[in-house]
Amino acid sequence: MVYAAAVFLPFLGFLIAGGLMRFIGDRGAQLVTCGGLVLAAVAGVTAFVEVGLGGQRVTIELFTWIDSGSFELSWALRYDALSAVMVATVTVISALIHIYSVGYMAHDPSIPRFMSYLSLFTFFMLMLVTADNLVQLYFGWEGVGLCSYLLIGFWYDRPSANAAAIKAFIVNRIGDFGFALGIFGVFLLFGTVELDAIFSSVADQKDATIHFLGYEFHALTLLCLLLFMGAMGKSAQVPLHTWLPDAMEGPTPVSALIHAATMVTAGVFMVVRLSPLFEYAPIALAVVAVVGASTAIFAATVGCVQNDIKRVIAYSTCSQLGYMFFAAGVGAYAAAIFHLVTHAFFKALLFLGSGSVIHAMSDEQDMRKMGGIWRMVPVTYAVMWVGSLALAGVPFFAGYYSKDTILEAAFAAGSGTGAFAFWIGAGAALLTAFYSWRLLIMTFHGEPRADERVMAHVHESPKVMTLPLIALAAGAVFSGLLFYDLLVGEGWKEFWRESIFTLPTTTVLEDLHHVPGWVKLLPVAMAALGIALAYLMYALRPGLAGVLAGRFRAVYLFLLNKWYFDELYDFLFVRPAHVIGRGLWKSGDGALIDGVGPDGVAAATIELARRASRLQTGYLYHYAFAMLIGVVFLVSWYLFGLVR
Repeated sequence: MVYAAAVFLPFLGFLIAGGLMRFIGDRGAQLVTCGGLVLAAVAGVTAFVEVGLGGQRVTIELFTWIDSGSFELSWALRYDALSAVMVATVTVISALIHIYSVGYMAHDPSIPRFMSYLSLFTFFMLMLVTADNLVQLYFGWEGVGLCSYLLIGFWYDRPSANAAAIKAFIVNRIGDFGFALGIFGVFLLFGTVELDAIFSSVADQKDATIHFLGYEFHALTLLCLLLFMGAMGKSAQVPLHTWLPDAMEGPTPVSALIHAATMVTAGVFMVVRLSPLFEYAPIALAVVAVVGASTAIFAATVGCVQNDIKRVIAYSTCSQLGYMFFAAGVGAYAAAIFHLVTHAFFKALLFLGSGSVIHAMSDEQDMRKMGGIWRMVPVTYAVMWVGSLALAGVPFFAGYYSKDTILEAAFAAGSGTGAFAFWIGAGAALLTAFYSWRLLIMTFHGEPRADERVMAHVHESPKVMTLPLIALAAGAVFSGLLFYDLLVGEGWKEFWRESIFTLPTTTVLEDLHHVPGWVKLLPVAMAALGIALAYLMYALRPGLAGVLAGRFRAVYLFLLNKWYFDELYDFLFVRPAHVIGRGLWKSGDGALIDGVGPDGVAAATIELARRASRLQTGYLYHYAFAMLIGVVFLVSWYLFGLVR
């Protein structure tokens, strides 16, 4: 069946490539995983046509997963419009990344392991977006976290890759703890984890309260905040964002997959999927909007001063995820998913394009050591322009439609959080255009700054890498125009009718079409200003950026060091944890437990044996003296007994 094939073909590819890697070799693993993803993409697009465009809703119950007392849970695939959009997006993007990886990882010694991990990553994301209950969703949620650990630390011989993988895993565990508590709370309140059963009774529980940590809270507000905590970790929202830039230690296809189609979009999907809960928790929605807007501006400011080409794009992802969250926070859930779809194309394009640059520059990632290569890599140069135009929201590329929709929705919300998100988002739009053109100019233009030996080997990537780039570029150009009317235009209610719930008072998607003209023009003007500033500072006056960095050194260092979040966490959590851990190790485990226990008993035994061994001197008169003492003892004991 096409619905099951879209989900399980990547898992089959993982089993074959991972389990039989010694027999099928590198080429066999590539064929199996790429073939499985291409077929899954065909199935995913077919499911989108049948379910999304055809107005159907399909639930496929595979088997009973948990049966414990009165608690019974089925493993089912839920296909509605939201799932269909996500499955089609994930499978198409992942298929192109798999094909690109054939060229990018051609010289890696562990190709089957890498390809199998990619397929497993895709499978877990598909399980997440087709989940019919919260436990199944949590299974996929934790699965993508596991695969991110495996793929970020893929080159495990590098200490930096191991540290980044551990950091991603730990930071996500913090968010996932809140997410798990939220799921427990939902079960406590509704008595079920089935999505349909929860959604059908949420209105009855809109005024319910729940006791937590000795206080009484509005139940849905508390549960939505806990669930959003999981989204903050998985989708790298402030303050649980610190793992995302470090994830660049993995191979570039991993970065593209994490940032474009899997993992980081999971939090956005979860909030939209649970819109019936969030709609009855306005305080939680306000928190979502504020956190999203704050993340958008924070990441945009940091991206303006980064020098690693992949880190610039990574902070761009963080910022764009902020847009998606504040769209959901003002009730424009459909706009959040629309931006998720368009963003998947141009962000995958930018990451894979940067991988092509790195490939051409002999694994160099520092933009300060690039420049002057645009004629040598014409395809890569062209697609990076397309991705940057879409990211900056330049008419009429994909990002223009989705980003402007979000900003117009924030303005149309008419609330304080909406106004905050709108103005912050407009500022982030300027910075987005600035760092995008800074990247283009530093990477491709100006005088070559690389070593002569590196420049001598600059070349365009092979077709197995450039063809996926061209396909993604087409998506970055046309996806916004193609899906605008369907996802956020006049037909949005009909399309999302069984997938996204909004209260009758939430009319933001209708109101955004009636905002003043300056609201529609402001993002474009901001993008133009950002491009002009980048062109001035890095093309017309190349030394101006250095002068400004020197004059405003404190601000520059503040941004370069990512607002000192890592240093703050190191001071507040890491160092105290080390001190406590070392104290427990040395004093508790070493001195007390081992000292009194195993080590103490062993030391006492050794000392007794040493003292006993001193009695064995080898001298006859010592033994005679010992015998005499023994006789005296026995006689004394005997006489003492008679006296008594």
